[in-house]
Amino acid sequence: MTPRVLISDKLSDTAVNVFREHGIDVDFQPDLGKDKDALLAAINGFDGLAIRSATKVTAKLLENADNLRVIGRAGIGVDNVDIPAATAKGVIVMNTPFGNSITTAEHAVAMMMACARQLPAADASTRAGKWEKSRFMGVEITAKTLGIIGCGNIGSIVASRACGLAMRVIAFDPFLSEERAMELGVEKVDLDTLLRRADFISLHTPLTEKTRNIIDAGAIAKCKDGVRIINCARGGLVVEEALADALKSGKVAAAAIDVFSQEPATENVLFDAPNVICTPHLGAATSEAQENVAIQVAEQMSNYLISGAVQNAINMPSISAEEAPRLTPFVRLAEQLGSFAGQLTDSGVQSIKLEYEGTVADMNVKALTAAALAGFLQPLLQTVNMVSAPAYAKDRGIRVEEVRRDQSGAYETYIRVTVRTERQERSVAGTVFADGKPRIIQIKGINMEAELSEKMLYITNQDRPGFIGALGSTLGDAGINIAGMQLGRDHEGGDAIALISVDGEIDGPTLAKVQSLPHVIQVKTLAF
Repeated sequence: MTPRVLISDKLSDTAVNVFREHGIDVDFQPDLGKDKDALLAAINGFDGLAIRSATKVTAKLLENADNLRVIGRAGIGVDNVDIPAATAKGVIVMNTPFGNSITTAEHAVAMMMACARQLPAADASTRAGKWEKSRFMGVEITAKTLGIIGCGNIGSIVASRACGLAMRVIAFDPFLSEERAMELGVEKVDLDTLLRRADFISLHTPLTEKTRNIIDAGAIAKCKDGVRIINCARGGLVVEEALADALKSGKVAAAAIDVFSQEPATENVLFDAPNVICTPHLGAATSEAQENVAIQVAEQMSNYLISGAVQNAINMPSISAEEAPRLTPFVRLAEQLGSFAGQLTDSGVQSIKLEYEGTVADMNVKALTAAALAGFLQPLLQTVNMVSAPAYAKDRGIRVEEVRRDQSGAYETYIRVTVRTERQERSVAGTVFADGKPRIIQIKGINMEAELSEKMLYITNQDRPGFIGALGSTLGDAGINIAGMQLGRDHEGGDAIALISVDGEIDGPTLAKVQSLPHVIQVKTLAF
């Protein structure tokens, strides 16, 4: 049966041609995504849905899409797709992470120049018959300091352009290595240093729980008086009310905003603020970018619907049908090991070493390495997947090393992930048992056997009597039930690790109480 694809947003006609060239039936309704009821009525019977940002793919929509197998997002952001609901439905979600990078970076630079010289306001004044030359006194960008928050694919392009404009560039990105920073010609700094030193701040990070409201009233208070802020990344990174207040007080001299917390932004607190430039999410709005992402999404969706090939999938690893039964449990293990290491990493990463011993060494370790990198980067980059993870790691200057060896230890096969940062080296190893479930078998050289669960508490401590009792009492007083506990130590009285599965969320005050217990060195909450 011929696959059917619905295009519900404005996409280049080239995408329609690509689908048809692959023998796929296409229904091109570029305004359908704006009418959720009409889309809900139309979706059933389609194998694929190609979208941009206007279409909202909700759980309700997915419930009505009985035949849907793949959603293709022409662009990088998938905020408008309910990923968990799509995964539960068995629908693959693909994006096109690299098609509009240059366009978005160029828009950020244009916005920076515009707010430095007040170009939109000066244009409006001149067109109104005024000649207010003295009113629109600008600032040069030459020799000014640009602070980039998020120095991945787009951020690094902005950095390159800014260096070409003779700006000093500093960057905050926990996954940016010193070597990569040197290659880009930027200085790597922590967030507080960036806020304190930057004349201009440009955001280029995804919207995650760690980055949401990263520019709030507290962050703005740490900035220079007269700082200028540019956001062409994601709405929600900047607290709009705080920015509006800072513009009115003069703390922030100007701002250029392309993305908003609620879009379409027909009303916003920033619209009445002085010295702010607002554009309607134009970061990817060039003919070149639209052509690139349209072709890319159509090719990816066609390849999947015709041959089953998976590219740039957010919620599915790239594994061929032949190797899937044997490889899938190890993909899950590699992803969990990477996620474990990623959630414990909070400083610049220099390298990640993947060791494959025993039977796993003869498998498709490229897929396993990609899965481990995806798990590692997931806490920072929520849209990362097995295809894009190696590219993201390369963008951040993270060296990736693979080692294969024959069995030499007690386990028939295992994978070890070792992360080297600017401050330390940390390793975690695991294997797959006969039941097909991944298990942790070693953390930082300490042997322990543990199955990872949805909510966990990771503690490093000194091996002293009374610790376990004090921990249990603290969690019990907070109403947190312990579902499982695994312990390990290097030697009696030495360094120890506790890995605890819990049934509820552990709030900040409870975490602080655990951290303050005697002999505790480090406490982290983990989620899998």
